[in-house]
Amino acid sequence: MKKYAGVVVPMVTPVTAEGKLDVEAVRRIVSMFVKHQVSPLLLGTTGEGNSVSRSDARLLVATAVQVAAGQIKVYAGLTGCCVSEQLEQVDAFCQAGADVIVATLPSYYALTPEQMYGYYVQLADYSKKPMMLYNILATTHMSIPVDIIKRLADHPNIVGLKDSERDLERMAQCVAFSKDRPDFSYFCGWAAQSAYSLSIGGDGIVPSTGNFSPGMFQDLYESAVAGNIQRAQSLQNTTNEIAKIYQAGRTLGQSLTALKVMMQTDGLCTPDVLLPLTRLSAAEEEQIAEKARAVSHY
Repeated sequence: MKKYAGVVVPMVTPVTAEGKLDVEAVRRIVSMFVKHQVSPLLLGTTGEGNSVSRSDARLLVATAVQVAAGQIKVYAGLTGCCVSEQLEQVDAFCQAGADVIVATLPSYYALTPEQMYGYYVQLADYSKKPMMLYNILATTHMSIPVDIIKRLADHPNIVGLKDSERDLERMAQCVAFSKDRPDFSYFCGWAAQSAYSLSIGGDGIVPSTGNFSPGMFQDLYESAVAGNIQRAQSLQNTTNEIAKIYQAGRTLGQSLTALKVMMQTDGLCTPDVLLPLTRLSAAEEEQIAEKARAVSHY
């Protein structure tokens, strides 16, 4: 078992109607993750990372670390386009006690492969905590080439890749070179392929639906690791259907508030999101809540 493995849920960032961090909701959600022994990835795409203020981001990480109390790892997401500000956040997240810094590419300018390499080396050299690469074509509109990932994997402070690109061939290539390396982990960020990625040697999964069904994904992971692929695939099919409740027919931004509607049925948070995102209509929220209450999850 590698040091960095298992279920890492890209946690929503609960906020109030006024756009402030809902600290008590953070405590409830992280406590749920501790109960199911899954880790949070804070301030990623599901966590509206690009929209959270720097002060609230620091408070979020500090609160999650306090609640986790060393029982689960805390992964802190790093987004944005101003590298000097990112380095300040790296310092703040490290001081707050985050276990790993997970960084996406700055996405305003199209970067060459060598610029991508240089960016991650600079962050990894600077950070006092381990770094993970975060590849997400859907939002950065860039893909970190596999050969660049292989070079970065040799950096002593880069410990893994969270890859959300929907490309099975790419997944196979990344798993092939990482599965026999004790110092580099592959995390699948394509939730619908969680069971498959584990079956071919992936180390972990990063499913947004885990905000609603963390125990189900932990069960899926444990089943896959134990070689019970049939059960893992059955759970995969179930979680795929749950995901449709908030994802089907919606943009990525709309799906985030819809996911929070589902979580509200468990008393975890409100459906409020940060601008420029907005809530759905009352009728649509009630429809989502009704479907959420009807499904079995744990």
